[in-house]
Amino acid sequence: MGGMDFLRAGRAASAALGFALMAPLVAFANDMTTKYNLRTPASEMAESLYTLHNFLLAVCLIIFVLVFGVMFYSMYAHRKSKGHKPADFSDSHTLEIAWTIIPFLIVVVIGVYATPIVMAQKDTTNADITIKATGYQWKWGYDYLKGEGEGISFLSTLTTPYEQRVNLAPKTENYLSEVDNPMVVPVGKKIRIVTTANDVIHAWMVPAFGVKQDAIPGFVRDAWFRADRVGTFNGHCAELCGKDHAFMPIVVRVVTAEEYTAWVKEKKSAQAAQLNGAQPTALLALGQ
Repeated sequence: MGGMDFLRAGRAASAALGFALMAPLVAFANDMTTKYNLRTPASEMAESLYTLHNFLLAVCLIIFVLVFGVMFYSMYAHRKSKGHKPADFSDSHTLEIAWTIIPFLIVVVIGVYATPIVMAQKDTTNADITIKATGYQWKWGYDYLKGEGEGISFLSTLTTPYEQRVNLAPKTENYLSEVDNPMVVPVGKKIRIVTTANDVIHAWMVPAFGVKQDAIPGFVRDAWFRADRVGTFNGHCAELCGKDHAFMPIVVRVVTAEEYTAWVKEKKSAQAAQLNGAQPTALLALGQ
């Protein structure tokens, strides 16, 4: 084998070793991103919040590296063992002005970046559909107040079996994120969520939509979202509301306009049938 062959073999072996060593690191990074990063955005608002989040992380990282870099360099390069002595000045007007102006400019840049996003979050006008979400201990009630589906009302309750919660049965894929009646909305429509609560403070939160709004007894708050793709998205109550706080998930099913119209028709027919079935009993009770 010639010298070039040995060189090629050495390079191939080095590359193979490098890939072998890097593979666990790459897998770990992917695993960390999947487990601990934000949810994949399903709305323009969530995408904006995701970008803002990454921007602020970059700003924090730069500040961290600069501040601690200067600090550790100063301790290393000006240590007593190298003969350095402490400076004898009491203050520096230049430094004081610098470390006042620089943080101020950083806050201004962050504010200029974040303010339009915060303002957009508060703009609940011109909604296509308005839905009231009421927090209960421990479930959610939904009332379709305006738009297609007006008049529909139902409760959304966790369906994960009790045996799974106490580790007496294997946990399923959608453990603690499955309900009997998910909220259903059409894709591409502006959905206004009006939140309140029946007992204690809850919070309606769906990370994929970039929505989190407290539900407070006696108060009405609102938020909005516009899903840009179909699918099932979940969240949970984000305020500690009692012993079953972890067991009141939020599930939103985003469907096409045609599927939503069919769902509305089916839901209204079921409600009408239930109401008609209850009327004779009520009339009999009145007669007695």
